[in-house]
Amino acid sequence: MFDYDVCVIGAGAVGAAVARELSRYRLGICVVEKEEDVCSGTSKANSGIAHAGYDPEPGTMKARMNIRGAELIRELSRDLDFPYRQNGALVLCFDEADMPGLEKLYRRGLENGVADLKIISGDEVRKMEPAVSEEAVAALWAPTSGIVCPFGMTAAFAENAAENGTEFRFLTEVNGIGKTEGGYVLHTSGGDIRTRFVVNAAGVRSAEIHNAVSETKLAIIPRRGEYVLMDREVGDLVSSTIFQLPGKTGKGVLVAPTVHGNLLVGPNAADMEDGEDTETTSGGMDEVKERAGKSVPNVPYNRMITAFAGARAHEKGGDFILGEVPDAVGFFDAAGIESPGLTAAPAIGEYLAGLVAKMAGAERKEDFVSTRKGIPQVAKLSPEERSALIAERPEYGRIVCRCESISEGEIIDAIERTPGARSMDGIKRRVRQGMGRCQAGFCTPAAMDILAERLGIPVEKVTKNGPGSELLKW
Repeated sequence: MFDYDVCVIGAGAVGAAVARELSRYRLGICVVEKEEDVCSGTSKANSGIAHAGYDPEPGTMKARMNIRGAELIRELSRDLDFPYRQNGALVLCFDEADMPGLEKLYRRGLENGVADLKIISGDEVRKMEPAVSEEAVAALWAPTSGIVCPFGMTAAFAENAAENGTEFRFLTEVNGIGKTEGGYVLHTSGGDIRTRFVVNAAGVRSAEIHNAVSETKLAIIPRRGEYVLMDREVGDLVSSTIFQLPGKTGKGVLVAPTVHGNLLVGPNAADMEDGEDTETTSGGMDEVKERAGKSVPNVPYNRMITAFAGARAHEKGGDFILGEVPDAVGFFDAAGIESPGLTAAPAIGEYLAGLVAKMAGAERKEDFVSTRKGIPQVAKLSPEERSALIAERPEYGRIVCRCESISEGEIIDAIERTPGARSMDGIKRRVRQGMGRCQAGFCTPAAMDILAERLGIPVEKVTKNGPGSELLKW
């Protein structure tokens, strides 16, 4: 007897995308996540870039999933109502001697099927982006590159999966896996779960999960990247995403706008032993600023509002590991998902769900709900739309977060969605309460009161991001 047909381990962008695609089929699906919410690991701290696809080696899973994922994100941003903008990307070259590297990137992009790529001169670059360094002698221009909200996209996938019958089990850590007749048993902090199929989308823990069932071992190296985020006041310094020619540890430090109007700089790259080590460091911040200055010399760091870091899962082979594990029938990996993992997520979901559904002999649902409406954003509504919404729901007329103009209604909706926010970080990622200039200095008490009331808990039980992070101590 099985509890579910499919259990997805991990509720980041990839896990949520897999769940959403699986929910197209008549299957019992569960997503288990050791944290208290979706988008709490690698997916919460990245560049938010929908990569065009010129960087991955042709013929690799990275290349295939990047190209398809970029296509899907454009479609899904409309169907699932999450922020996305096609702003284009420039890959800068600073020395004529490095032009062969830029040309190689151009040819690679053509081979991968990236549209409208071209190499332009340094003068053309500065006409497009006046803030770019005079040292740039040329650039690869990729107009199909975009920017996306990682939180919004992951939450959209999860909500749509839930609407189509997927169950999410949070604060449920997988501590061991055993093979059973016809399936697997997951030993979790919330009890055993029996399932016919497993999809391993556990991020920096994906090797650990894989190695529990396979004799062919994986090794994942957590690679920390640190970022600096500037106020929206300077978010228009550049309009395109500004890259440098890639190095051994990745695409290097970028300078980019965000879909919410901020300016983002980062990341650096440091291999770590601990995948949970996402502290920012003074040395890391200095490195990010110094390297970014090569591309954009006058980044206004006096408008910095926060710094953050994330860990991505680097596998020594350098490619995504996707598909059924040869010596573990019915166990599917989504391992080694680093950049362009966010872009590739919907394509990985489509690919793996197709494999699982085929093996399961699952039928497609006739009543699959393919669209989702996001939470109304008061600040972006016209005066007429705002008045109509407030007349229907007065809580949308009470502003809680002044920096981002977030209303009580938006916070309530963030909590009452399925899966909904259960912590302050959960609210922040869904509606940006606390993400503005004051970094929650003003709005935290009011938001805590709303969360406590809606969850029916004392305010001292409200957490930043799950048990052990309570904001009040008595």
